[in-house]
Amino acid sequence: MENASPEERGAPVSRRAPRDVRRLQLVEATIAVLARRGFSALTIADVARQAGLSLGIVNFYFDSKERLLAECLRHLAEAYRQTWMAAMAAAGPDPAQRLEAMMLADFDPAASTPERLAAWIAFWGETQGRPTYDEICAAFDAERLAAAAALCRDLVTASAYPIDAGLAARTLEALGDGLWYGMVNTAGKAQDGGAEAARRSVRLALAALFPNHFKAPGPSPDADQLPLSQRSKTR
Repeated sequence: MENASPEERGAPVSRRAPRDVRRLQLVEATIAVLARRGFSALTIADVARQAGLSLGIVNFYFDSKERLLAECLRHLAEAYRQTWMAAMAAAGPDPAQRLEAMMLADFDPAASTPERLAAWIAFWGETQGRPTYDEICAAFDAERLAAAAALCRDLVTASAYPIDAGLAARTLEALGDGLWYGMVNTAGKAQDGGAEAARRSVRLALAALFPNHFKAPGPSPDADQLPLSQRSKTR
């Protein structure tokens, strides 16, 4: 933690903080407000209060709510990109291990906090009416899908699987999005399975698509203790 920012250490940020530190403080405050109040109810005043700053300081760094929200989305997208790329790099050269690491990175504790997932979903609900948000994420999404498709192609080639690699990659990406939705909808429930249930779902999908490279997880030992609405997340 020696190189952590003041926010990460839990320390207050000086009113003379460098520009990049101040902007990050405001972006993180925006994420927190989005998670709590949703997109339409968020105001600059809410963000200022969350950050412990004046409206004037917020307006100095971001001259409109739209600019602040756009910067927030870029921050989320770049942080997500760094998470899955780091997971792939740590997995080594094997394409199966890299693909698994990439998909499971969606449920990295830092990347899938309730606040961040709620903020992502708030933005997803706005992309159709606000093409700027779609444009921000387009390059990030294309890069990730291309990386997933390339790994799927390697596995298809290795075992002559009778499937389309690009479609397999899109299927895995759609699964990850759906699991994020499920984690937000069940946040705070003691029996929801959480990130571990999501990881099991990803491993099950990988085994179904590439059975020579992945083994499906067995039944969860506590699956029968879950409500009926949640049992499918662990089987």
